[in-house]
Formats: sequence, C-alpha cells, structure tokens
Amino acid sequence: MSSNSFPEAEVYQIKKVRYNSPIVFAGFVGAGLAGSLAVGYIIEKLRMEEIGYMRSKYLPPSTVFIQGRLRHPFRFYVNKKGTVCAIICEITLRMEGLYNIVSAILDWAEKNGSNEIVILDGVATDKEHDNKVFCAAKEDLCRVMADKDINMIPRGFITGMPGGLLNECLLRKIKGVALLVRANQKTPDPLAAATLVDAVNRAYGTKIDTTSLVKEKEKIGADFKELSESYAEHRKTLSGMYM
Repeated sequence: MSSNSFPEAEVYQIKKVRYNSPIVFAGFVGAGLAGSLAVGYIIEKLRMEEIGYMRSKYLPPSTVFIQGRLRHPFRFYVNKKGTVCAIICEITLRMEGLYNIVSAILDWAEKNGSNEIVILDGVATDKEHDNKVFCAAKEDLCRVMADKDINMIPRGFITGMPGGLLNECLLRKIKGVALLVRANQKTPDPLAAATLVDAVNRAYGTKIDTTSLVKEKEKIGADFKELSESYAEHRKTLSGMYM
C-alpha cells in the first residue's frame, strides 16, 4: 500500500524486529491518563525502542507535543530481547472505525507471535486513590491474577479500545486482560499509574521501580494536563466504563 494513502487501519513498522513471543502492554487515553502514563513509564524504564505507528483514516488529524517535541500519537515499541512490546496512544479516539484499529493491533500481535495483550487503564472516580487493582479477563486468567493480589472486577462494563480489544480476544487465540485502577476523573493521576506498574511487576515478574513516577507527579500533571482535560470532555459523549 502506498505510504501516501490512508488505510482502514494498519501497523506501519519503521524498523525490522526479531520478536520472541512478546507480551504486549497497551495504554490508551483514559481516566487520569493512568494507562498511557503507566505504559509510557514501562517504555522508559525498559529502554524500549520505537518501531512503528498506527495508520488509519479513523484517527483524528491530531499530533502530540510534549515539551516542544513532536511525536506520533499512536506508537509501537519493543525491548531489545523482543520479549516485551508496548502500544501507547495519546489522543482520544472516535468510536467509528474502532474495530478496524482493534483488528490491526491484534493481527500485528498474532503475526509476531504474541500470546497475550495486557491493557492498562483507569476507571474514573472522585474518591481518593486506594492502591487496588482489578482485572477483567477470562475466568482462568483472573484466578492466576488473584494469586498476585489482583482481584477480578466484581461488575461493570468496559468501552472504547480496551473493551474492543477484550471482545476481539475472546474470538482469537491471543489472551486479553485488562488491569484497572480507580483514577482521578479530571487530572493526570501518576499515583494510579504507579499502582498499575506495581501490578505489572507482581503479575509478570518485571522489576520496575515506580519511585520517580510518584516523585514527578507535579511535572507529569503539568505536561499532560491538556490531554487529561481533552479526555474529560470526550468522556461526556460516551458512557465510559465503571466498576
């Protein structure tokens, strides 16, 4: 396909990569930006390399500037060993064409030998942060998570990209799980993001120190304030998710 045309949805790789049955962590714009902040932090601490972007006619014509630096809003990463991949999206997405994007993500993941995709996300709340993490997945995977002090979500619904990915994983061989934390519904919530990273450490054996994520909460709040406000406004048009 010509690089000048806009596909329904495709992962456009900019580098050749040797994958080694990678687990995939994904973070999208949600409450407190908890998921995208957590995945961004994982990318930083594991020194992952940017290897591709999502191209789709359903993406809004938006780009992202952080401290004056331009970057694609929907990026793909991999670690040196090819065992961990990450997907981070820093713009709000329309419902139109969502399943095209979901299918492109899972086609890419399955093609590269991934057996599991882990979605990190926040659930909007006006209560204080409680350090609890919940999971949404098939029952057998929830039982595994329970042993890691990550309890099954008691009830609720999940919408948008996380919901679409979980739905599609039910029809494919790749496992899908969402790790959810209560997060501030109005401002960036680094504490919620740190709780998600700590849960990843317990569930997947990573050893990522979250100290700096917590210490830099004021700077993170300033850098991502506009994006968080954009999500809060976007959420008014959707039913969102709750638990």
